[in-house]
Amino acid sequence: MNSPLEVPHPTIGQVERLAREHLRIFAAGDLAAVAANVTADYLNHRSVDEPLEARVRGPEGFRATLRWAKRAFAEMRFEVHQVAIAGDVVALHVTFHGRQHGPFVVYDSPEGRVTDVFPSNGRSFAVRHTHWITVSNGAVSEHDAVRDDLGMAKQLGWIPPNPLYLSRMIFALMKERRARRRLG
Repeated sequence: MNSPLEVPHPTIGQVERLAREHLRIFAAGDLAAVAANVTADYLNHRSVDEPLEARVRGPEGFRATLRWAKRAFAEMRFEVHQVAIAGDVVALHVTFHGRQHGPFVVYDSPEGRVTDVFPSNGRSFAVRHTHWITVSNGAVSEHDAVRDDLGMAKQLGWIPPNPLYLSRMIFALMKERRARRRLG
């Protein structure tokens, strides 16, 4: 019998379900489902280029990541091709689909200053990712990913940039930095 502080070890099916649900929550921007999916000390290793509020551990950090992603992308979904599970770690090989509808804003580390803004061209994309998800105490405790950001940038028309797009990027960067200064 387990002690009150011990959480039973999850089954392979439970671990996979939690990992798939994590990607579903991200794609849907489902803020209400976050608390039941991640641990209080959840860590997203990919948040280093996101706003400072997304770098916080736990559900609030994940919610901030969702808001940041939803600002830039719509129609997001993950097409899962393969799943590999080793203990509490799940690797999901996926194609990530979406459409850019707003600015994609990149932040530096550790200050969280806006470094780049890629305005929307309204294009869709489909790129390969591998997501690494660790499950602890019945919830997702860590997330990391290997993404094809270069492929996404090409599909969205960010690179190679033409002169008109470069001027849009500069204008969007100035606008975003002004907005961040006003917020504090």
